[in-house]
Order: sequence, then structure tokens, then C-alpha cells
Amino acid sequence: MMSYAAGLGTGLSLIVAIGAQNAFVLKQGLMRQHVFRVCLFCALSDAVLILLGVTGMARIVAAAPLLADVMRWAGVTFLIWYGARSFRAAWQGGEALRPQGGGATLGRTLAVIAALTWLNPHVWLDTVVLLGAVSAQWPDPLVFGLGAITGSVLFFFALGFGARLLAPVFARPRAWQVLEAGIGVVMWSIALSLIAE
Repeated sequence: MMSYAAGLGTGLSLIVAIGAQNAFVLKQGLMRQHVFRVCLFCALSDAVLILLGVTGMARIVAAAPLLADVMRWAGVTFLIWYGARSFRAAWQGGEALRPQGGGATLGRTLAVIAALTWLNPHVWLDTVVLLGAVSAQWPDPLVFGLGAITGSVLFFFALGFGARLLAPVFARPRAWQVLEAGIGVVMWSIALSLIAE
């Protein structure tokens, strides 16, 4: 039970920071578009990555620096593009930013969240490398991983479905412009931090 609780706490502490993935889940929750599927995709992706980490994949990733470089630059490219898209949406404002407006198809939405998840080296670092390393310090690394997976599931569904509580704030187009600009800042900040590594 101690390993499970430690995994739950560690997983939650790593995932709570606002990043590219979380910003996208928040936006989908506010727009009420594909929320369940986006949250499920994020939780399942985290589960796969956490299991890779606690079963020893961290050593393989560390031994393949070329793989890490490819992921890093693919992530930078995607984050710059997505950030520019958010800045453009903030600049234009208007109907496109209303929560009930027509949104992207499920396929396109899942493609974006897949890129934000699987091309983001920070996600790999947190789930595979860091959680994998921490899990080795506990009596049962697999149970530690299950605790971290539970934290991920709880967080993503709370973020996605809890976002609707902010709907009154985001009924104003200006709030959507601020959110889009904030998402752009987050995306470009992460891209810059990846470039600087």
C-alpha cells in the first residue's frame, strides 16, 4: 500500500504543472468537445509510458540518444506550430473562440493530443525516466506504477470535466482570447526550453 500511495502522490505532483497536454485537455473541456475520448487517450498514454518506465524502459531510452534527439526536435517543431496557431486564434478572436462553436473532428482532435503527448520529451522524461527511476526505490515498483496511473486517470478526467465549471468565465470572447494567448505562451516556452537543452 505504501508503494501505491507513493506512486499516486508522485504521479500527481508531476502531472499537475500546466503543460502543452494539460492546456489542450482544459481547452477541450471548456469547449465540451470530445472530452471523454481526449481524457481517456491521455490517461491510457500515461499508463503505457508509466508501465514502460517501471519495467525498465528508461534504461533503453537513455541508451539511445539519437531517439531522444529525434523526439526532441519533432516536439519543438510541433509546439512552435501549435503555439503560432493559438496566437493567431487569440489575435483573430470572435466566433471561432466560442465554446459551443464548431470544433475539430474527433480524428483531428486525437491527432493533436497524440502529438502533444507522444512527441513531447517532457512527457517521456516525467513518465518513463523519472517515475521509472523513483519506482525502483520502492518495494514494489509495479504497484508504485499503478498508483501513478491512478493519479493520471484522476487528474485528466478532473481537468477535462471540471473545466466546465469555468464556462461562465469563458462565455466572454475576451476570456477565450486570453486562454489562447496563454496556450501559445505555454507551447512556445516548452519549445524554447527544449531548444535550450
